[in-house]
Amino acid sequence: MKTLVIVAHPQLSESRVNKAWVERMKQEADVTVHDLYAAYPNFEIDVEKEQQLVMEHDRIVFQFPLYWYSTPALLKQWQDVVLTYGWAYGSEGNKLHDKEFLLAISAGGPEQAYQRDGYNYFTIAELTTPLQAMANLTGMKYLAPFKFHGVMQASEEQIKHSAEEYVKHALHPALATEGVR
Repeated sequence: MKTLVIVAHPQLSESRVNKAWVERMKQEADVTVHDLYAAYPNFEIDVEKEQQLVMEHDRIVFQFPLYWYSTPALLKQWQDVVLTYGWAYGSEGNKLHDKEFLLAISAGGPEQAYQRDGYNYFTIAELTTPLQAMANLTGMKYLAPFKFHGVMQASEEQIKHSAEEYVKHALHPALATEGVR
C-alpha cells in the first residue's frame, strides 16, 4: 500500500515533534512525504500536480500541529482548491473513493485539556469533525487518528517513541491504538 503523508507545519524546521515524525517516516518504503509549506510558500497550489499525487497513493495522511483548534491555513487552502467538485465529490467525483484517510495531530496541551471538563472543552474528535466529514463526502475510509499531546513538555525520548508509534499507526492502522498520549 502506498502512503502519502501531507505535512502542514508553517515552521517545520523548528518543530521537535513534526520534524521527528517526518524524518522517521521518510525512512519507510512506499511512503511519500509531501511538505506543503516547502512546496507552496506563497499558497499558490498546483492543483493538477496535487490531484495526481493523491491518485498515486492508497492511504492519505494529514500530519499537522493543532492550530487554533484546526489545521494550519495551507492545509485548509489545499482542501479548498484540490478537492474539487467533479473530481473529489459530486455525482462524478469519485477519485478518492476507497482510499484510506487518517490524521496525525500534535497538540501543545495535555490530553486532559481536550476533554469536556478540560480547559479546551472539546475533544480532538469533536475538533476534527470537519475532516471526518470531508473523508465521508469524498468516499474515503476514515481511520483512527494518531495524536500526540503535550508536545511542549515532551522529552526527546518521548518524541522519538512517538515517531515510532506514528509510523506503526500510519502504516498498519489495524494494529494501532489511537495514539501514544
